[in-house]
Amino acid sequence: MIRSCLYVGQVMHRRLIPFRHRFAYRVFSLWLDLDELPALSQQLRWFSHNRFNLISFHDRDHGRRDGGPLKPWVEGLLAERGMTIHGGRVAMLCFPRVLGYAFNPLTIYFCWDGTGELRAVLYQVKNTFGEQHCYLPPLAPRQSSQALIIQSCDKRFHVSPFIGMAATYRFRLQEPDDRLSIMIRQATPAGELLQAVHSASRVRLDDAALLRVWVTHPLVTVKVIAGIHWEAFKLWLKGARYHSRPAPPKVEVSR
Repeated sequence: MIRSCLYVGQVMHRRLIPFRHRFAYRVFSLWLDLDELPALSQQLRWFSHNRFNLISFHDRDHGRRDGGPLKPWVEGLLAERGMTIHGGRVAMLCFPRVLGYAFNPLTIYFCWDGTGELRAVLYQVKNTFGEQHCYLPPLAPRQSSQALIIQSCDKRFHVSPFIGMAATYRFRLQEPDDRLSIMIRQATPAGELLQAVHSASRVRLDDAALLRVWVTHPLVTVKVIAGIHWEAFKLWLKGARYHSRPAPPKVEVSR
């Protein structure tokens, strides 16, 4: 049974202070069990791994972006921090390449151990300057796989020129199942500044579904990067304060 799938839904951002600003875009995402990538590439006509296709996934878009396999990279990051998953599953939520292009502001890796217990959630953030950083916040024990995942960490990496660095991320999500629900709040000394919500429904990953999302969400990855710059322009018109870009963190991962 293939665990990988599509999630079709929307991403919504809401800015709360010092003025209100909201936008929402329809998107589709890939949910990939990294152990299934070779089989998916062989079974699907419109999806390829590390090759051009209508919809594709390239290792060099993620991780250290050196083209290396991603599961060993994730396992290595966890092991360096005293966390082992003993050959358990790693799945990731990301935007695919569509006709060869992709941009992923946020990629989320879910890591289970050999017993099926979720051990870690790794967030990889990219900005439009070609930089990236990972957050690995603590994961509290949960009673079941349906229990909410509540995490937080201090902001260490510059993303938007209209949001400063004095902030804390607060994550609220569930293990993806029939529904995907992810909320990220950004708190600042002045109050809660930003809310981002990704909500979607699970869709079987097959050739018919890939063609359907390509037709209903044309050039979705181009829309992601275009939307970032368009919304930034509207924030500038509203008088949002500009923050200079600091040097990125010297470490790969913040906890």
